[in-house]
Amino acid sequence: MSGSKKNAVSTLSLHERRALVDREDSDLPLSWQAWLLGLNRTGLYYVPKPLSEEELLLRRRIDEINTDQPCYGSRRIGAILAREGLRASRKRVQRLMRDMGILAIYPGPKLSAGDESPKFPYLLRGVDINHPNHTWGSDITYIRLKGGFMYLTVFLDWYSRYVISWSFSDSLSADFVVEALEDAFRSARPMIINSDQGSQYTSNQYVDRIRSEDSNIRISMDGRGRCMDNIFTERFWRSYKQEEVYLKDYESPREARRSTAEYIDHYNHRRPHQALGYLTPWEVYTGRRSKGVNIK
Repeated sequence: MSGSKKNAVSTLSLHERRALVDREDSDLPLSWQAWLLGLNRTGLYYVPKPLSEEELLLRRRIDEINTDQPCYGSRRIGAILAREGLRASRKRVQRLMRDMGILAIYPGPKLSAGDESPKFPYLLRGVDINHPNHTWGSDITYIRLKGGFMYLTVFLDWYSRYVISWSFSDSLSADFVVEALEDAFRSARPMIINSDQGSQYTSNQYVDRIRSEDSNIRISMDGRGRCMDNIFTERFWRSYKQEEVYLKDYESPREARRSTAEYIDHYNHRRPHQALGYLTPWEVYTGRRSKGVNIK
């Protein structure tokens, strides 16, 4: 692809670029299509991971418990599972939670002078977030499929609750988080970006991408064990899962992406929020009003 054509592709949104992927094209492998379109290829190569019925059931219940009570740790979740007749050791519950992205995968110990991941303080305690693009929050959540699973990440504007960008992957690599971040930067730039201390967010790939976009953007990270530091993103996960994921059993990644795109469009543009004075996130984020709605 020539430089001019690739530049043209770079102006498209993440979802417009995904729509250009042709899995039936025998002349252009998916790896090349991913490179040309600037996409994370792991999400294009999804193959359901074979899981036992018991493991799928455990993952399903852990996800539901965590969505309802995001502050519960492995000990309490294990106790709830045991009360329901689903017995699993604490070590197994911890492993499943890590695999599901529920327990943040913190950076490991420093191995050499060049391997240290940066650490950032939580910057938002007591801060008045009073306009759009003051603070964005990002997080990763587990999405169940029939016979498998994927992961979803979002970047959400805290002031308006507007979902700016999102991306799916079948792994917890930093690639799909950076992919969603780049898509968000097509819309705006915030003053602060907040996340947990997971390895995706402390990776040089993620941190360097923020700094290369605008050195004035400040990076904030939740304190360890402080599950409510990213409260607005946690609330979005609860709405999304209770109103969308748990009502549907996605057959495939394609169905999950399509249905999630429809839900987020509804959430952003047609779902009024009590905390926003019954306006939609889009109305608060843009300051524009939908037909028949007055915004003061």
